[in-house]
Amino acid sequence: MKWNIKKVDALSPTQMIVFSFIVIISIGTLLLCLPCATQNENLNFVDALFTSVSATCVTGLTVVDIGSEFTLFGQIVVLALIQLGGLGIMTFSTFFLYLLGKRVSIRGREIIDMTLTHTPVRNIGALLRKVITIVFFIEGVGFLILTLKWMSIYPLSKALYHGLFHAVSAFCNAGFSLYQNSFIDFSTDVSINCLLIGLIILGGLGFVVLLEFKNLFHRSTPFHGSFSFHSKVVLFVTFLLIVLGTLFLFGIERIHSLIEYKPVDGFLIALFQSVTARTAGFNTIDIGSLSNGACLIIMFLMFVGAAPGSCGGGVKVSTLGILVALFFSRLRGHDEPNLFYRSISRETSGKALIIILSSILLIGVIFCGLLLTENGSLSPNESRGDFVSLLFETISAFGTVGLSMGITSKLSTGGRLLVIVMMFVGRLGPLTMAVALTRGKWEKHFTYARGEVMVG
Repeated sequence: MKWNIKKVDALSPTQMIVFSFIVIISIGTLLLCLPCATQNENLNFVDALFTSVSATCVTGLTVVDIGSEFTLFGQIVVLALIQLGGLGIMTFSTFFLYLLGKRVSIRGREIIDMTLTHTPVRNIGALLRKVITIVFFIEGVGFLILTLKWMSIYPLSKALYHGLFHAVSAFCNAGFSLYQNSFIDFSTDVSINCLLIGLIILGGLGFVVLLEFKNLFHRSTPFHGSFSFHSKVVLFVTFLLIVLGTLFLFGIERIHSLIEYKPVDGFLIALFQSVTARTAGFNTIDIGSLSNGACLIIMFLMFVGAAPGSCGGGVKVSTLGILVALFFSRLRGHDEPNLFYRSISRETSGKALIIILSSILLIGVIFCGLLLTENGSLSPNESRGDFVSLLFETISAFGTVGLSMGITSKLSTGGRLLVIVMMFVGRLGPLTMAVALTRGKWEKHFTYARGEVMVG
């Protein structure tokens, strides 16, 4: 036992993050395998693992219906996994150590810095207290509003439970719903749509950005100085993606899946999907009914995802912002990209490129694996529809989104295991996983002589 503890203590901060997720996923899997977790038959190990990974990695893909197949105990386990996975088990454990008056270790500080912030923070305890407070405050407000809304539909106990479950699921960008068709029945309900949109956006901005909103209320702080450079990039790219995503989805689907809706209702549905596609996974329209163009837009939004230090996955909005800035800067002949009158270092630009390329490579590998496990013996003509569905499923798992074209429950055991791997790596990030597996030893010991190669 002592040897095992020493092995854990020897883990690097990155490895500790990975290890903490593995531990909570394992516990969740065992709990979901219990007879008291399901209504009828016990879940087999792969399905329990799939659900545990999906909840802990705040993805939302499910092979069983959460609302009808799980008991109250099973649903509470899923809800707990969502909350722990959304903030990170290391964040919670470090916070409880802080409450008990224990000193936060240097490695604990490094883990919190990697998880929540973009710059080192001196007072980790104060940061954790603020983060936990703002998370529970936002979830609490969402819980109260949803409960009041649903009190007119359900008994008080059911309204309270549904309000709590969906408020946590929305803010943590998990996309788990107690309704079999997600929120399709509420597709034209303005109040529920707006509340869920607000919770999803706040959960996807990142905790540091949320904490900086308080600067808007300081009279001594000018508006342009209220946010850090990181927050400005996150807010700008997020706003741009929401607006452009809404306009494209509405324009494409107005004469297709939205043709039966009023223009206002259709626009609301397009707005909801533009927001939820980036990490949340709720839907107010059948994803399988969307046109190929709309599916392409949603896949792009899922690939980008949310902001760093948030509950969401994807390559992150800041990575996209840096990549676009790098593209235009190189066109103008500048060595370094710049945004908001600030230059971005080559190191940061290089990291953004590595994240994009490694993510595309990872998606390609898992997608090829799904093609083999699900349609290995079929020709393209026989499985043309499945090609798009499987690619959509792969990107959804990578971005920890949870949207699906309806094939999740039809996946083979091999396919489910591949999606499990994708959800896990997508939540932690391919770069984090690579550093964890290599123990972070990427030092540069020497350089080779420079060679020239023609490109383009």
